[in-house]
Amino acid sequence: MFESLAPAPPDAILGLGEAFKNDPNPRKINLSVGVYKDARGQTPVLRCVKEAERRLLEQENNKSYLSIEGSAAYGKSVRELLFGTDHDIIRGGRAVTAQTPGGTGGLRVAADFLQRKFPGRRVWFSKPTWDNHLNIFASAGLSVESYPYIDRTGRELDFDAMLAAMETMAAGDVIVLHACCHNPTGIDPSGEQWERIARAVRARQLLPLVDFAYQGFGGTLEQDAVGLRTLCQQNPELLICSSFSKNFGLYNERVGAVTVVAADKASADAALTHIRVCIRVNYSNPPSHGAAIVATVLNDPALRGEWEQELTEMRQRIAEMRVRFVQTMKSKAPRHDFDFIARQKGMFSFSGLTPMQVDELRTKYSIYVVLNGGRINVAGMTDDNLETLCSAIAEGLLNRAD
Repeated sequence: MFESLAPAPPDAILGLGEAFKNDPNPRKINLSVGVYKDARGQTPVLRCVKEAERRLLEQENNKSYLSIEGSAAYGKSVRELLFGTDHDIIRGGRAVTAQTPGGTGGLRVAADFLQRKFPGRRVWFSKPTWDNHLNIFASAGLSVESYPYIDRTGRELDFDAMLAAMETMAAGDVIVLHACCHNPTGIDPSGEQWERIARAVRARQLLPLVDFAYQGFGGTLEQDAVGLRTLCQQNPELLICSSFSKNFGLYNERVGAVTVVAADKASADAALTHIRVCIRVNYSNPPSHGAAIVATVLNDPALRGEWEQELTEMRQRIAEMRVRFVQTMKSKAPRHDFDFIARQKGMFSFSGLTPMQVDELRTKYSIYVVLNGGRINVAGMTDDNLETLCSAIAEGLLNRAD
């Protein structure tokens, strides 16, 4: 049977990573895959993570399975980070959490849960959104739709169009919202806009599914949770898919979660029983190590403080590279405005580069950027590659002008 198979097309983002690995150019630059890089271009292991691992290695005394929903200590830590330790959702037991293999695993469990218990509901995504979003939910059998998100310039949120699209959504539909650091644009709603989104979700009786993969990368942990907590004020039910790949640097440990918020504790507990069913027939139960690291750090005051400091350092480096990119482009291509990149949040930015320019960056300079919108991973910029990157972009802009 397998002889009849043609090769599947490469993933839009991970496929670029493979092409980058195979590129022999010693000065190649990878700005495609969403992985944080430090000033030396390395993906560091956080100091707090190394210390937590040391403790775990000393204390570990078995390799037994976790429960279907994973570590209880981890689930509690996830909820407290999402809502705050004294939130009424936590006090009332209205939220339940299942540990998942990364944020992607959380999204797939959420998709399976929706398809099993609420079939026929449409799931709405921003246009654009993370490339894998639509594939995950469509593969689960759900109908996927899109709502407008950015304006024609690709630089600002088209908020009026977004609200107008929400008016067309049916009661019970699911709207997927990025809590912060929107992937791929880096464009987030303001606090006032989140208030209006929350009211529109309630008025249309939609179910918000919040993708929260970058807490602490746009602002502080509390600032990045404003959108989620605003939704919670207006809406009794939510799904939240969160990840510690970025803010803990635990990419290869695959540490994520799906959290269900219900109107009361009984409903939340019932939802968890169905989440368990979805997990059991998929991967049965999650791996232990990454979640144990997160729980160890978040429940130790000294390690928690060190983590927040390291997270601040990562966030500040990304913000600094945004500013330096804008300044360098002003000197190299003064007729082109890149100020919008400094206003965006998180790891990613729509650069506005055309597909032809993106292709030229790869073929001529071995600079790898996502084709759709010219999405750039700002965290991949370093002192060593910034001049090369900006010079290449400036040359492409000059050629287009010619």
